[in-house]
Amino acid sequence: MSLLNYRVLEKSNYQGYILKPGAPVKVLQFGEGNFLRAFVDYWFDMANEKAGYNGKVAVVQPIAQGLTQQINQQEGLYTLYLRGSEKGQKVDRKRVISAIDACYNPYNVEDWLKVKVIACSDDLEYIASNTTEAGIAYDPQASLDQAPPASFPAKLTALLYERYKAGKKGLTILSCELIDNNGRELEKIVQKHIEDWHLETGFARWIEKENLFCSTLVDRIVPGRIRDQREVDELNQINGYEDQLLDVGEVFGVWYIEGPAELEDRLPFKRAGLNVHVVEQVAPYKKRKVRILNGAHTGFVLGAYLAGENIVRDCMEDEVIHGFMNKILYDEVIPILPLDREDCENFAAAVTDRFNNPFVDHQLLSISLNSTSKWKARDLPSLLEYQEKFGKLPQALCMGFAAYIAFFSNDLKERTADAILARRPAGDDYQIQDDDWVLDFYWEHRKDDAATLTAAALGNEKMWDQNLNAVPGLTEQVSRDLELIREQGAREAYASVL
Repeated sequence: MSLLNYRVLEKSNYQGYILKPGAPVKVLQFGEGNFLRAFVDYWFDMANEKAGYNGKVAVVQPIAQGLTQQINQQEGLYTLYLRGSEKGQKVDRKRVISAIDACYNPYNVEDWLKVKVIACSDDLEYIASNTTEAGIAYDPQASLDQAPPASFPAKLTALLYERYKAGKKGLTILSCELIDNNGRELEKIVQKHIEDWHLETGFARWIEKENLFCSTLVDRIVPGRIRDQREVDELNQINGYEDQLLDVGEVFGVWYIEGPAELEDRLPFKRAGLNVHVVEQVAPYKKRKVRILNGAHTGFVLGAYLAGENIVRDCMEDEVIHGFMNKILYDEVIPILPLDREDCENFAAAVTDRFNNPFVDHQLLSISLNSTSKWKARDLPSLLEYQEKFGKLPQALCMGFAAYIAFFSNDLKERTADAILARRPAGDDYQIQDDDWVLDFYWEHRKDDAATLTAAALGNEKMWDQNLNAVPGLTEQVSRDLELIREQGAREAYASVL
């Protein structure tokens, strides 16, 4: 079977939108992995179709090993499947993405020179990146005379310097790395390299005044690979070509870009009617994502596992567990968020679809990994803010807290090198995995009654950065909830707050 390229695609009788080769390169992208190809490249591809953007993406491989050869063999083309649930309906959408022009390996000197030429192009408008959380980091060993400079921020500094010397206009940089204030942190490192490399002050001013470093919030789950080779072979047979870059993401996707209002009109996404938004600050939207999407996971899955469930999708079919999750979100989390309530409720409704994805068997045990730090970051702030705002404790979040303690203390059997072996009420064993000091704490307290364990857990300041026994009524409430879980089971305990 022939490898996907433009000629092969034409012979396959593909009926979807395709941007032919030769369109101007308007985006320079650092990163060629599954996420960027299912997210950033997807949005630009949709803008090409829906808004006539007519722009290609030149991709730079950020590390020495990558996908440059495969991408160029397929002339930038690849098949993207967006799979999931929308309003309760199963969705499986196929799209051949044609936004990528070519990929370059900057560790090849010839490719690095080509990237420099692209960086100075009059057509170039945007630089996008996802070089992982470790990518936005200052490297004091990076230098301008390296070909290329070692780190991503150093490469970016070198390319922007080439553009500055060529007398070109500034660019908009869209940082997608999963750190807070990703764009601002990237700009700080670029300015640090300018200082270290003793580059002219005019360049530093040009960076500050003429370029826009945007912090962004990305939200789409991208499994990337289809692990069943038989399914891959079947899809290739149906498509009429072999695709070494086949990519899979969930249907839901939203991109928040921090910037001035005029940026929304300049970007092609609004004209295309896409779920990409320019906002004054991304922080409230990150808070919404963490508290609703991530907080829902952490808030209900531990008790759901004790109740006998194994995957997230099945929890959405359970009236009690789904109802418990909704009570956390609609009654206790959304009322304290600093965003429009209807907007938050729409986001929460999408969470049900995302959790109900028929293509993903999301194991509750995999979500349980490192639940202590997750509870601290995702659910505890909602619990405390609710109590402060309304002067009472949130029932479902308190029950979720008790379910966390129950999961870590249910019929403990053995402390292994990196886990605790426990047994759930159904009789099967499970592994509790967390930081060693957390596991040591629960193992040491394995014989405690509910009241003693609750007081010890809530009083562990290393876990929560505070003594939660000081929160009025919290210790007593969580202790009662833990006792109820132990006596009647997690499902009955969840039902008691509905």
